[in-house]
Amino acid sequence: MKTNVLILGSGGREHAIAWKLKQSPLLGQLYCAPGNPGTALHAVNLSVDLSDFEEIKRLVLKYDTSMVVVGPEEPLVRGIVDYFSMDKELSHCFVVGPSQAGAQLEGSKDFAKSFMNRHHIPTAAYRSFTVEQINEGITFLKTMSPPYVLKADGLAAGKGVVILSDLNEAAQELRAMLEGKFGAAGNRVVIEEYLSGIELSVFFITDGKSYKLLPNAKDYKRIGDGDTGLNTGGMGAVSPVPFADQTFMKKVEERIVAPTVAGLQKEGIDYKGFVFVGIMNCCGDPYVIEYNVRLGDPETEVVLPRLKNDLLALLLSLSQGKLALEELVVSPEYAITVVIASEGYPQTVQKGYLIEGLDQVQGDAIVFHAGTKCVDKGIVTSGGRVLAVTATGPSLAQALEIAYGSVGLIRFKGVYYRKDIGNDVMKKGELNG
Repeated sequence: MKTNVLILGSGGREHAIAWKLKQSPLLGQLYCAPGNPGTALHAVNLSVDLSDFEEIKRLVLKYDTSMVVVGPEEPLVRGIVDYFSMDKELSHCFVVGPSQAGAQLEGSKDFAKSFMNRHHIPTAAYRSFTVEQINEGITFLKTMSPPYVLKADGLAAGKGVVILSDLNEAAQELRAMLEGKFGAAGNRVVIEEYLSGIELSVFFITDGKSYKLLPNAKDYKRIGDGDTGLNTGGMGAVSPVPFADQTFMKKVEERIVAPTVAGLQKEGIDYKGFVFVGIMNCCGDPYVIEYNVRLGDPETEVVLPRLKNDLLALLLSLSQGKLALEELVVSPEYAITVVIASEGYPQTVQKGYLIEGLDQVQGDAIVFHAGTKCVDKGIVTSGGRVLAVTATGPSLAQALEIAYGSVGLIRFKGVYYRKDIGNDVMKKGELNG
């Protein structure tokens, strides 16, 4: 019997998941809510507000879906897995993701830090403060060396982390955060030690007992070439990460991945889904920067093309608690994705510009839609990050050539993309190519 699947979300990550699931012979009907013009190439798009669990239930029952794949973090943090598990009408439907308790690994920075301390998982030293403790927080800042890292405890749409070099500015920012700058997300603020090193993203999937490591990736957060300018949701990614060799990844697995799964099991937290760990390589030792309880964006766009397994078969094993029986197969090829954004991103952008050249992208490149909309005149821009162009190749140089060659074919008013994704890796000579 084939499986009908509903994907929740509307970005490049969800398009990549739809693209991968569509390749499975086990798939029946594929739906995406709300989706975008890219997911519509592989799935039936359905209109829904992701905060409306009752409406999501109605769609699941109407379209006879037995699996829901949650793309963004917010429905998980709000407890969609618990909602499904407590509803008898939804007992047939498996939701890929953690319970609300497990989602606190991303939903609360304070919970995540406490969890890591309890299970001896390496991370930066920290303390957390509420509005009643502003003065204590400022006193704590004075004991630290710059730069100062302040994190809103809750979800803040990727904007809740501030790094400042000046003590007075850090104290002012702490006060602003605790007094409502990020709304309820900043009711508690974590102040932590600054970790210096090179970042990477480590992904794994777990059924709460066993786990499987997915391909790792490195993303590029800054808007400008040379990692300059404002932070964004990600301007590109590359996989594999050159410094994440067998020795380093063994440390990651032994010190971070295995203790995380064991900690969840020990605390009785139901977790059947993806874990995305932001890790800092500090002189060869891995430290956790943050947990995410879903796949990342734009990293998914380079991770899934390298995964040779049938993704749906993997998720079905996950639902049955049989993940340990799966053997993951990863392509040795390199993958790179370049994000095409609207002028002005990550601040105010103009929308509605016609996108041309999509039909000219051929061969080894894949175009994933992120912020697009279909109107009478064609596909138009509808967000800051518009498209993600992914290419694979036997060397990073070849993947880069394909990706940027395809990016150059796509046109719309105000088109913007970084010209140096992957260049830092090439310059260091850390990959052959």
